[in-house]
Amino acid sequence: MSKQEITHLLEEHDVKVTANRLLVAEALSGAGRPLSLTELEEEIGSMDKSSIFRSLMTFRDNHLVHAIEDMEGTRYELCLSHDHDHDEDTHVHFYCEKCHRTFCLENIHIPPVELPGGYDAWTSNYLIKGICPSCSGQSLA
Repeated sequence: MSKQEITHLLEEHDVKVTANRLLVAEALSGAGRPLSLTELEEEIGSMDKSSIFRSLMTFRDNHLVHAIEDMEGTRYELCLSHDHDHDEDTHVHFYCEKCHRTFCLENIHIPPVELPGGYDAWTSNYLIKGICPSCSGQSLA
């Protein structure tokens, strides 16, 4: 995504555009996969963890990131949903048990789950574990 597209995405989610928030959003956008707080700190280089974390929490509170729990902890990715009431950007994630990376499987959507009365779901996390094509020596189909 371009800086202009990221700025528009932040504004669309009612997030005030700051230099730090732009850096975090750009790093998430350019990564091509969900990143941990430590990976974001390494990627950005010029921000400390607490500043990155504050941006992530602002993004989370405004439905601009998905937080994915995998075997290593929490990873974050930009939410590209344009609807504040319904997240149409939910998809399956794949955790590679060899390289310990998590990948978005954007074309595989999380199946709807009908909950019993009284339950109000806010988010869902669908994680498949195995070996990625890179680690297994297979190319992507």
